[in-house]
Amino acid sequence: MEYHDSEKAQEVASRVEAFMEEEVLPREREALRTGDRVSMDELEEYWEMAKERDIFAPQAPQKYGGQGFEFRNMLPSFEQVGRSLFGALAIRANAPDEGNMHTLEIGANEHIKEEYLRPLVQGDMWSCFSMTEPIGGGGSDPKMLQTTAEKDGDEWVINGHKWWSSQAKVADFLLVFARTDPDAHPYEGSSIILVPKDTPGVEIVRNYGVLGGHGVLETELGHAEIKYDNVRVPVENTVGEEGGGFRLAQLRLGGGRLTHCMRYSGMAERALDVAKAYMAEREAFGEPLSNKQALRHRIADAETKLHVARTASRHAARELDNSDARIEVAMAKTYTANVTNEIIDLAVQCCGGNGIAKDLPLAHFYEDVRAFRIFDGADEVHRRTIARDAFEDLKTEEVEHVLRSAPPRHGAAVAADDCPPPCPRRSGNRQGTLSRNCRWRPRPGRGL
Repeated sequence: MEYHDSEKAQEVASRVEAFMEEEVLPREREALRTGDRVSMDELEEYWEMAKERDIFAPQAPQKYGGQGFEFRNMLPSFEQVGRSLFGALAIRANAPDEGNMHTLEIGANEHIKEEYLRPLVQGDMWSCFSMTEPIGGGGSDPKMLQTTAEKDGDEWVINGHKWWSSQAKVADFLLVFARTDPDAHPYEGSSIILVPKDTPGVEIVRNYGVLGGHGVLETELGHAEIKYDNVRVPVENTVGEEGGGFRLAQLRLGGGRLTHCMRYSGMAERALDVAKAYMAEREAFGEPLSNKQALRHRIADAETKLHVARTASRHAARELDNSDARIEVAMAKTYTANVTNEIIDLAVQCCGGNGIAKDLPLAHFYEDVRAFRIFDGADEVHRRTIARDAFEDLKTEEVEHVLRSAPPRHGAAVAADDCPPPCPRRSGNRQGTLSRNCRWRPRPGRGL
């Protein structure tokens, strides 16, 4: 399918695809077959190979060791790395590091960029974005943020409780989202603060079990619960403007949602590749599964939906160059998350017992993709955003001539709050004076 990606984007994606096919996927298949997981030392070898092919850290600035590609020129490459269980890691384009690199690039001062961004790009450091909190705190509604950072001289004093802090176990530093002005609205009074993990008061409580695992990697990166107890860091560790945390997070998340869309689109494409190859070989009731009309139609629908998801993601990326593209990104993210879930579920079903066995990557894909409908904004949050925009500009002239009921004979009813007390509509008390126009006023043959 032709998506009219730029010449540069196609050329880079072609190199990434070759790297996946020649180096990464063969090692992944071996790991699935033998249980010999990919070590951190091997990952570093892949990084060196990626550097030789000029595809290492494609999203990071050249100044700090990346390729410095424009966002739209990276997207097809993210689709290619998504086809592998560790493809993004193999070229240093994995979450959350990829998003954290972008956050530091656009928000950090020069000291932080040299001390943290450069080694992060090179793979000498790992990072964590610490935003989500347990029940009662910030999650799908980030305005509920409870973690605080109070100024004490030239230091922040941070207190709070986080979880879903991805990769915290191996991270060298954490980007902590905290309320820095309790009197301001959270959108105006929150900041992102860089905290070295070895700072006193930072407690990595545990890596908790989640749906899925660490795939074919030897080291578990995972998701952590963290407590911050009077953690002190310099005020100069603020990333971006003080009070500008939400605006910076939106810049991070907008592009991040689309890179996830492309990664999971690549995963869904490979799931279909596996399923179609299996169906062509597996026979049942006298013919290959690939000849069964019901399955062929489902594969056709899956191919169609995946094409629409890819197109929506590319369109949102173009819009992101000119605006925050909030609605376009929300639509692309929600649709792609649901479509990729459907497709991978279909691939598992088509492969039967082999679909849920782990000789193939499908079971890992199935465990991985479900979270996509929750992280970076749950489906319901994005649909709320889309629906709010949909109802903003109503075409009332379209229903101008609809037949309507006549007004009440005894005058217009008043709202409950307009009735003089004690009103039964407000208090449940059947005694007292009622407004003359109240529709609850007794009528002949009708009580209260």
